[in-house]
Amino acid sequence: MSGNEAVARAVWEAGVRVAAAYPGTPSTEMLENLALYPDLYAEWSVNEKVSLEVAIGASLTGARGFCAMKHVGLNVASDALMTLTLTGVVGGLVIAVADDVGFSSSQNEQDSRFWGRFGHLPILEPSDSQEAYAMTLEAFALSETHHVPVILRMTTRICHVKCLMTVGERQPHRVADGFTKDPRRWVMVPGNAQHHVPKMLARDKALAAATASSPFNRLEPGSDTHLGFITSGAAYMHVRETFPNAPILKLGFSHPLPTNLVRELANKVEKLVVVEETEPLLETEIKAQGIAVHGKDLLPAHGELSPAVLRKSLASLLGQADTAATPGVHQRPTLDVFPRPPTMCPACPHMGVFYTLSQLRNVNISGDIGCYTLGAGQPWNSLDTCISMGASMGVALGMDKARGPGDEDKKIVAVIGDSTFLHMGMQGLLDIAYNRGNVTILLLDNRTVGMTGGQENPGTGHDLYGKPAPRVDFPKLVEALGIASDRIHVVDPYQLPVLFKTLRQETKTPGPSVIITNQPCVLTDYYKVLKPYEVDEPLCTGCGNCVEVGCPAIYVTRREKAIKPSGKEVELAFARIDTVACTGCNLCEKTCAPKAIRHVQTSQPPAKTINLVAASGE
Repeated sequence: MSGNEAVARAVWEAGVRVAAAYPGTPSTEMLENLALYPDLYAEWSVNEKVSLEVAIGASLTGARGFCAMKHVGLNVASDALMTLTLTGVVGGLVIAVADDVGFSSSQNEQDSRFWGRFGHLPILEPSDSQEAYAMTLEAFALSETHHVPVILRMTTRICHVKCLMTVGERQPHRVADGFTKDPRRWVMVPGNAQHHVPKMLARDKALAAATASSPFNRLEPGSDTHLGFITSGAAYMHVRETFPNAPILKLGFSHPLPTNLVRELANKVEKLVVVEETEPLLETEIKAQGIAVHGKDLLPAHGELSPAVLRKSLASLLGQADTAATPGVHQRPTLDVFPRPPTMCPACPHMGVFYTLSQLRNVNISGDIGCYTLGAGQPWNSLDTCISMGASMGVALGMDKARGPGDEDKKIVAVIGDSTFLHMGMQGLLDIAYNRGNVTILLLDNRTVGMTGGQENPGTGHDLYGKPAPRVDFPKLVEALGIASDRIHVVDPYQLPVLFKTLRQETKTPGPSVIITNQPCVLTDYYKVLKPYEVDEPLCTGCGNCVEVGCPAIYVTRREKAIKPSGKEVELAFARIDTVACTGCNLCEKTCAPKAIRHVQTSQPPAKTINLVAASGE
């Protein structure tokens, strides 16, 4: 099992009744796998805060609750979390947070271990799938023993790497039968909340005592006492591989810190090194105890601490040149991989939107989190900002209200997807309407949470289990948020002339407006593949218009220089379409002036087919 699958299995075995999440790589598969198990309820919530609140509600009734999210999702959920640290829980409540160490698919690389210190919560960090499973089970038991939510800190590598597993069976579990009314505990007005602080501080001491002797914190002896290591999570595996003979303090509980084990290791080695991804949390705490330790003075503060990174960074402590190999460790050759920048899928309905935006002038475009963030790249270059989920709305309004002399004619466009709009964008649109912002919003409804793998949301008409569910009517919702009905347009993004005309008209007209695109993601069952296109090469003039659409099914076969009648030199790009990848959306055909793009001719002679295959393989 992968780490995500292992967590899901443990959640089910722990007798959890309610699980909720919002999809976000690398955490998505936890809930997707949980939905495959019987005897529990799982849901995609509209955002991470709601998912935590659903889990809290289950816990208050005495049932066990679980929620999962990526690291930036805990920022969204933190408002509920920080009050929960005072109230505590009834049924066990575990929050799995997946940190994207290495920026695999995120806008930042924050370290969720901070929330343990901030919220007085225990943090468990598994190093492989088996530990993720075992620690999840332990987290529920710890949560109920100390009436505290527990954070399970995963990272991208632990989430996705697989190992062989030993598992058990489900054990039904419930602490209480129903919710017990206790306003002094659960109604967090100031007069009640202040009485919980001493309880929280007392809980800290109890947790420190309980976790210090946990088998998840273990001191592993080593024959080479020149360097000793303190580490946790995936970094432990890298240290173990790089320095197989070194003593290691492996922390399963990275908070509270077992200072007694730290001192024990420090007394056995010449030099102590903390290897942690990504912030120097342990290093700071250990130094505060008066213990000499190396850490971020030698190791990078971002990215994964792989064996190659460790060898290079710690070479000076070993008296080696920084390129020297660690004795006894196999050195893998480095591979030069051809760069593959991320791009949209063939026929993606967002391509027509960004092709159209690329034709506009004097426009600022604020973007959001989703597949459409790729609009910032080639060949469109049509996204100017991307901050956080839902931020496109507020950023666009701020740009509008900050206009200075000479900016009166500047067009402001915000781009947001359907799921992101429901997650955090609605409030921003309400703010634009309420404050009369001169902003045009492109609401890209592709009927899925596309970038995380095609999950359902309230705009798809189906729930996590694939069952029919009420589907949001976006035009009605937008109107309810304050946009005039005559400024709301639903447009097929494959109809480029209509899209361009509507966008140009709305950006010229003062006041807020919303353009909703209405074609599904090509990777979902909602999309129907059409007959593919091909280039009639003798007719191709090399204008390159089809290439500017950005479809990865279109590629350039050759480039030539040419002189226009005006004397200006231009570069011609002669294109071909990969008919296997093409899904027949017709965006490229609409941009082709010489009409050189046509449907694949099914009556082609075999010789021509063979020639096309041979040419594409050159």
